[in-house]
Amino acid sequence: MALATIGSRRRIRRWCSAAVTVAVSGAGLVVGTSSAVAGDFYTPPAQLSPGNSAPGVILRSQPIPLVLQVPGFSGPWPGTATRIMYMTSYQDKDPVAATGVVVEPVAAWRGRGPRPTVVMGPATVGQGDQCATSKTMNTPVAFQDKGSVALNYTAPELYLLLNNGVRVAIPDYVGMGTPGVATYLNRAEQGYAMIDAARAALRLADAPGNAPVAFSGYSQGGSAAAAAVELAPDYARELDIRAAYAGAPVADVLSVIDKADGHDAGSIGYFFNGLAVRYPKVKEILDRELNSAGKAMLATVAQQCVFDTGRTFGNRRTSEWTNTGESFGALIRRSPDLLKAVDDQRIGRGKPTVPVLLESAPADTDVPYAQVRQLYDEWRGKGVPVTMTVDGTPPLPGGWTHNVGMMTNLMPAVSYLIGALAD
Repeated sequence: MALATIGSRRRIRRWCSAAVTVAVSGAGLVVGTSSAVAGDFYTPPAQLSPGNSAPGVILRSQPIPLVLQVPGFSGPWPGTATRIMYMTSYQDKDPVAATGVVVEPVAAWRGRGPRPTVVMGPATVGQGDQCATSKTMNTPVAFQDKGSVALNYTAPELYLLLNNGVRVAIPDYVGMGTPGVATYLNRAEQGYAMIDAARAALRLADAPGNAPVAFSGYSQGGSAAAAAVELAPDYARELDIRAAYAGAPVADVLSVIDKADGHDAGSIGYFFNGLAVRYPKVKEILDRELNSAGKAMLATVAQQCVFDTGRTFGNRRTSEWTNTGESFGALIRRSPDLLKAVDDQRIGRGKPTVPVLLESAPADTDVPYAQVRQLYDEWRGKGVPVTMTVDGTPPLPGGWTHNVGMMTNLMPAVSYLIGALAD
């Protein structure tokens, strides 16, 4: 099915260009008002009945305004948005509440069957509760309390999907906005949050049981989409999942940590903070091995959005934060319990049962091409109908190759998903 749009392609290109500029460089920031609501929306009920603990159950919902605010254009979106709190699972499958947004399109679905749902995993937004995508839906940049700057990358893909009559669900992931630590790059918890966002979206819309579903995401969101499609055959057999797009997914976290050192070092703190709350032995190792500056870094990034972390810790070397002066990568490799916890997050050991489109650029300095190619080879070796697009974006300074890849692959990814959903 050909990609359709409401409004001109020029408008979409203008929005895409603006989103890249503000999200990556911070130039020309739009002063957005956060759509955060009273904190009690994000506080789960103290007690839940067994019936209200099942994955995908909606605990509460709230309509929210949806007005696009980007340079050169402001106006209503082609859809209506509802903020939700829904049930999902920790990595051990115990129940936990998470939040997100479901957007119902105005446009009709022109494919076969009932209106489909795409669950879109956000890229890295940070670890502080103020960074949750459900709080920043109307603008690519929102100035939050205490000078924090929250980024939202979802709008270009959301706009295209809504224009094609596709329902969109966007999870905040476990611990983002809600109590607890956001477990950054936790394979199981990101995957479960994506799958259960689909269940919640279908319930909210009172959609039929055969309504098709797909997963999509780039960078951290690509990891979440890849994890979801890998976990779904066991975790969500009732869903009619048709396909997934995973752009530049973090499939092998250790290789990404090696790349991030000295370039995007603070984001490794998000990952360590998440591991420490799920693996007690990891917390013991970090308490023992990190120096006071390293422990202060972990405490600081736990309250930050990604823009703040980049300004504070982006070009630091992780060897500054260990008692021995070794890098985080070296520390992981010599600590069996830490290495095991990191290895648990590897994507590629499961077997998706639906088509998957992967994307990566050989020049990507943030998420290495080799580990995406390894994921492709592992899935292909198991008979998964997986395709891989090699992005030819050249080496660009400051991580631009990675960020540009989000936009250059946007239209092909949406076309791929719509084609799979329309069959």
